Amino acid sequence: MTPMVDVSTPTRLPARSRTRTWAVVAAACTGQFLVVLDVSVVNVALPSMRTDLGLSAPGLQWVVNAYSIAFAGFMLLGGRAADIYGRKRMFLTGLGLFTAASLAGGLAQEGWQLLAARAAQGLGAAVLSPATLTILTAAVPEGPARSKAIGTWMAVGAGGGAAGGLIGGVLTDTLSWRWVLLINVPIGALVLTGAALWLAEGRAGDRRRVDLPGAVLVTAGLATVAYGIVQTEAAGWGAAATLVPLLGGLALLGVFVLVEARTAAPLMPLRVLGVRAVSAANVSMLLMGSATFCMWYFMTMYAQNVLGYTPLEAGLALMPTSAAVIIGSKAAPRLMVRTGAKTLAVTGFLVTAAGFGWQSTMGVHGSYLTAVCLPGVLMMAGAGLASTPLATLATSGAAPGDAGLVSGLVNTSRTMGGALGLAVLSTVAAARTDGSTAAADITAGYATAFRTATGVLLAGVVLVLLWLPGEGREQSG
Repeated sequence: MTPMVDVSTPTRLPARSRTRTWAVVAAACTGQFLVVLDVSVVNVALPSMRTDLGLSAPGLQWVVNAYSIAFAGFMLLGGRAADIYGRKRMFLTGLGLFTAASLAGGLAQEGWQLLAARAAQGLGAAVLSPATLTILTAAVPEGPARSKAIGTWMAVGAGGGAAGGLIGGVLTDTLSWRWVLLINVPIGALVLTGAALWLAEGRAGDRRRVDLPGAVLVTAGLATVAYGIVQTEAAGWGAAATLVPLLGGLALLGVFVLVEARTAAPLMPLRVLGVRAVSAANVSMLLMGSATFCMWYFMTMYAQNVLGYTPLEAGLALMPTSAAVIIGSKAAPRLMVRTGAKTLAVTGFLVTAAGFGWQSTMGVHGSYLTAVCLPGVLMMAGAGLASTPLATLATSGAAPGDAGLVSGLVNTSRTMGGALGLAVLSTVAAARTDGSTAAADITAGYATAFRTATGVLLAGVVLVLLWLPGEGREQSG
């Protein structure tokens, strides 16, 4: 019989089991890489998709949005499902759906088929992503080893987002747009096989029925809010097409809170949000995600629309930035031992804010070193330093039975923060540009967006200092 790692309890493993434990970590990290990669990998392939499938401009936008909305809307449900039905089962289910949807999308012959496949990918990602973190935290004992594992998970996830533009450009230029989706199929099949052999089932809570009313309300609420957010780019914040789904989604989330307060076995026990480390870390993650997710978009647009880079050149230009977030995430566990999680989170926010402030001085004739490379390195190194202690504090502050839920919250906060931030900052940039296509005006719009993001990050510093508990302090309240 093939030896398996028990992911149900965070007990310390003997030395002979460490290799198997890190095999579990590798499977979790690969799953997270695929999930985050597919948020951005399709961007450079969109023109080819439009030509090949005859997509309209709104349809092209929904190639990205169908994935993001399904991902954000179902993630909380996916996190709780991992607690109730088993982490391995949900990992395999999510990865299997994600892989099958990638195959369907890569073989799509009509635009609606591609959009349906992207939505199915997002649903698979919403089930898979929380399971990756719960598997990891359950397999590695709490302490420096777990911090190192979470740092690796963060680095790999950040690397997936960072590498999306480059990988998409290479695959589209050398093969076709279909391979930005088909590349997931052999990787997914390999990880599925390894996970089936190496993972043992783990379930943190009692096996019980899912809170169906709560699941419907929170999924519909988050998906509707996400839909409203993405409508801002085309319709603006004051249009009915934006306000109706935003207000409707918020109303659904309000009803969800009322239902959860009265349900015997809620999808999201409100006591979880009463844990100070969980609530503070998630709000902080939302603020960090709202700035850093946009960085890739605006930097890519600046490099191509102002500096004249090709898509592939833009991807290569951002490689040092990609390396910085990986290095920051990998260095964070070691630095946490010396500084403490809260201090490192504050430091990461400050470094990121410094990079965004520097980037806001961008000009039409900026040099690669000072207008792209160095500020980008600062921005993403700081994000890597901050994200690992935030995720560590959030998951450490949760009860074992709520691990999947808190993992889903962490990912939901980051994803929803990115969607909200991109919508807001795109609107800020567009207002400054005022429809002009002149390079100077476009650059001024991007710079205004970076200045606004700097303010958001500085607000995050204040939030972390005042709200996030320090080591050894009371975690609730």
